[in-house]
Amino acid sequence: MKLIMAIIKPFKLDEVREALTDVGVEGLTVSEVKGYGRQKGHTEIYRGAEYAISFLPKIKIEIVVDDDMADKVIEAVSGAAKTGQIGDGKIFVYSIENAVRIRTGETDSSAL
Repeated sequence: MKLIMAIIKPFKLDEVREALTDVGVEGLTVSEVKGYGRQKGHTEIYRGAEYAISFLPKIKIEIVVDDDMADKVIEAVSGAAKTGQIGDGKIFVYSIENAVRIRTGETDSSAL
């Protein structure tokens, strides 16, 4: 199994969720996070004063899928989240040793 973690722009969440549903993803976890990448944030002007925004709002999506679905999920997320602008985000893939559904005790793929 693989854990696919994607950091994306907030306004892309609905498009990414629809793309994931289309490839058969049945569940995901979404968190509002803040961070920065190579751009190191940006500056804005508010009431004539310039100030730096070091941490930009992002959305973190976590999806656990069987190994054979990982490539489809990565393609779906990257296609739906891409704007072509700086700060589109990143996708990280981790190996998962096991999973347990608390309610039923099912393990691994059955727990997903």
